[in-house]
Amino acid sequence: MEVPISSCTNSKRSSRRNVGSLNYDERVMDELIEKHLGGEPRKKNKTMKDLEKETETEAMIALSLGFPIDALLEEEIKAQVVSELGGIEQNNYIVVRNHILAKWRDNVRSWLSRTQIMETISNEYGSLICSAYDFLLSRGYINFGVSPSIRSHIPSEATEGSVIIVGAGLAGLAAARQLLSFGFKVVVLEGRKRPGGRVYTEKIGRKGKFAAVDLGGSVITGIHANPLGVLARQLSLPLHKVRDKCPLYKPDGAPVDEGMDSKIEFIFNKLLEKANESRQILGEYANEISLGMAIETFRQLHGVAQHSEERELLDWHLANLEYANAAHLSNLSLAYWDQDDPYEMGGDHCFLAGGNWKLIHAMCQDIPIFYGKIVDTIKFGSDGVEVVVGDQVFQADAVLCTVPLGVLKNGSIRFEPELPPRKLAAIERLGFGLLNKVAMVFPHVFWGDDLDTFGSLNKDTRKRGEFFLFYSYHMVSGGPVLVALVAGEAARSVESTDPTVLLHRVLCILRGIYSPRGIDVPNPIQTICTRWGSDPLCCGSYSHVVVGSSGSDYDILAESVGDGRLFFAGEATNRQYPATMHGAFLSGLREASRILNATRSRQIGTGKCLQKSPGQYNDVLSNLFRIPDLEFGKFSFIFNPLTDDPKSMGLMRVTLGNSGNEDGSECISEQESEKGCQELSNPQMHLYSMLSREQANEILMVSGGDESKLFYLYRNLGLRLMGTSGLGSLGNSLLASIISARRGRSRQQFSFAPRRGQSRQRFSSAQQNIT
Repeated sequence: MEVPISSCTNSKRSSRRNVGSLNYDERVMDELIEKHLGGEPRKKNKTMKDLEKETETEAMIALSLGFPIDALLEEEIKAQVVSELGGIEQNNYIVVRNHILAKWRDNVRSWLSRTQIMETISNEYGSLICSAYDFLLSRGYINFGVSPSIRSHIPSEATEGSVIIVGAGLAGLAAARQLLSFGFKVVVLEGRKRPGGRVYTEKIGRKGKFAAVDLGGSVITGIHANPLGVLARQLSLPLHKVRDKCPLYKPDGAPVDEGMDSKIEFIFNKLLEKANESRQILGEYANEISLGMAIETFRQLHGVAQHSEERELLDWHLANLEYANAAHLSNLSLAYWDQDDPYEMGGDHCFLAGGNWKLIHAMCQDIPIFYGKIVDTIKFGSDGVEVVVGDQVFQADAVLCTVPLGVLKNGSIRFEPELPPRKLAAIERLGFGLLNKVAMVFPHVFWGDDLDTFGSLNKDTRKRGEFFLFYSYHMVSGGPVLVALVAGEAARSVESTDPTVLLHRVLCILRGIYSPRGIDVPNPIQTICTRWGSDPLCCGSYSHVVVGSSGSDYDILAESVGDGRLFFAGEATNRQYPATMHGAFLSGLREASRILNATRSRQIGTGKCLQKSPGQYNDVLSNLFRIPDLEFGKFSFIFNPLTDDPKSMGLMRVTLGNSGNEDGSECISEQESEKGCQELSNPQMHLYSMLSREQANEILMVSGGDESKLFYLYRNLGLRLMGTSGLGSLGNSLLASIISARRGRSRQQFSFAPRRGQSRQRFSSAQQNIT
């Protein structure tokens, strides 16, 4: 059981508006797409005005997914998705990329193929389609999730290598699914007896009338572009919008005056603005000051919230801020506490009907998970990795560590060799806080059907976070469930408090609110009190930026070590989306892509080596094309031999000039050799392109000679011929996968062995499928 990862309904500021609609329309983005795109192919029956409007719409959808409207992502630049930055090629790539993103978001239940994209975009942009599609696919921006169509594309045989994933939380499960789809052999080691990590749904209540309550991550924070919203749509799970109405009650149970409520909320936001503005004045010294100190200084300076009732109300807003960050305000860095705000997901905040365990259950399907495996040591080196669990040793090519930051801080996992000082320092600097809950199921809903949240003030500033906010789950849990939150200093103190005492305090608050209104508050049928700080498998809740830390520490935690053998994922490795469920999920997709690139770089030498040694790269290509899979005229092709999918990609080589030797080297006649001739009048040249098996067969069927085929591939297929340097990282990855398949690297397997000198054993396929 663990605390919710950023289960706050609002952003880090307090903002309580009027009641919204009861139900959330989860297809709002689809309707927008369908309205503007319709069902017609993009390249047919469209006027210039239609295309411009369509392009604008797709750009806004891409923007909501984190892509700039008129620029490339840094990772796109690194992947060399275009041959030259700026100019018309980059502009066209962005339009194609945005179209692919919008096209998949229109129907996330189905696998989006290259062919479908080619049917909606002119053939002259074929090479850009391949470039954008391959980038988005390998980075997990499209074709991810749990729908049958997506799962059907997981290859039956591994081709890339083996990976051990430590932790079956959202990050670990997301990475496992992606790695399986990439062709890796994967095993997940989970310390608990269940999957989910910091996402945990418990059934409470009477037999036959159980209710589901999320004791861990609970709220999907911002539904637009949220990958968890995609999973919900794939599973056809209804979402409930968390309504904004949140009445507050005084310590004696009386409702807070609306005028006073609005006044103090305004003051709170002004104090927050003043504190944030002071960062500009203080410069680098702002990171030596806490947010709490700044707010209190400005409160005293402006003489606001002086009376007890006003101070109690302001304390409530401060407790809500502490809840959003899982930290006391005195610990938060004034300079960087809100560094992730620009990336906040748009849209409503939602509950998933029946609890988030439904997402976890679906993500576990077909993934080999070994439960009750608490990792002692992770060893990594140039030859691979070993993960020690008690008297067992698991071996693989790489390992992905997804344990919470609290576990890394606690040092319960030993790394051999020790992690770099840079990473150890970031682990120590970054904060990892606490949030606790008291979940109660009652005989009936006594608090009314019109509320999802309500709050309670506290007289004692030190206890302002104790049961300050109540969540009603009766709309989604299947029973009358209330959850009381404990944040800030109070979250730590309740861990050592008897559960009966905590329940007594909660009931006193509820009866103080409802008894004066003639409403009887019954005793709950069942109660659960969380103690996430005492849990050795999490040691807290979620991360935050403390005084002396910064957003850069998230990036450092995300860095791999050991020459591409040891990787890290989890919400504390995601600078843009820390402390969120979707942040953990996205970090898993990110690391799956990094593992793929690192593995393929090892298979053909590092990317740097290839760039610095073009002769070595040409040798690799010459050896591969020595025995092509298809050859006619000046054309030869190589593909992955483990699949005959017509959409699978391969490399085409076009030989211009002299025919050359069989090995692809330049041909020099005996006469020229005898004369010592060093140059050829008509030298041989090899040009390359990436294409599908289907496209290769199309070229084969073109009537006429080589010139007709060249004209067809350029005019009809939109393929671009290039030298070896133009293939970029995508070409390197494709080349590596073909080499891997030809060498039969799929034979690598996981192994485990007792540590006490017994011989190691290999996992069979049947053993790996045990979950």
